[in-house]
Amino acid sequence: MNTPLTDHDETVARIGELFRTHGYAGTSLSQITQATGKGKGSLYHFFPGGKHDMAEQVLAQVEAWFATNVFDILDAAAPDDAIARMFAAITQWYQEGRRGSLFAAFTQEAATRTLFARRIDVFFRRWVIALRNMLRRAGVTGGQATYLAEDTIAAIHGALMLAQGLDTPRLFTRMMDRAAATLRDALPHRAQPARR
Repeated sequence: MNTPLTDHDETVARIGELFRTHGYAGTSLSQITQATGKGKGSLYHFFPGGKHDMAEQVLAQVEAWFATNVFDILDAAAPDDAIARMFAAITQWYQEGRRGSLFAAFTQEAATRTLFARRIDVFFRRWVIALRNMLRRAGVTGGQATYLAEDTIAAIHGALMLAQGLDTPRLFTRMMDRAAATLRDALPHRAQPARR
């Protein structure tokens, strides 16, 4: 067993990596105790609701990261800057295509999707809305802004799957460059300034 983690956020992050790699259903309590160095008693002290509680805290941690590094940037930054910063952040978060999406992993298991349906739905809708609203502020028409936002987020997750399926992480960064260029090319010449 590893030395027990003393930082709760790091414990949650380690559990998140297990869920990301093995899925929620495929992650065992013994894997969690091994990864965190915590016995069952300690785990249930921090996660009274058991594995479900662990997953809720993992999803909340990921949501908080995206809120700070993606959604808030899309809400406040000028369009060109928002696009550059969003793609830089997600390239870092997904480790240039080496790390899968936790929310996407949770959608792949029917029972898990049902358990966490609201959180999964809110996460993806929030991303679509933040990206769509940034594009609209830049002058992209309503319908086109929605389509671009949906296509971009689909491209990100499709690129992750393809890069991992082909074991070619560089494919992810190339596809992110193309997705960012598509968004920049869609911006009208007179983009509005950032919201104050």
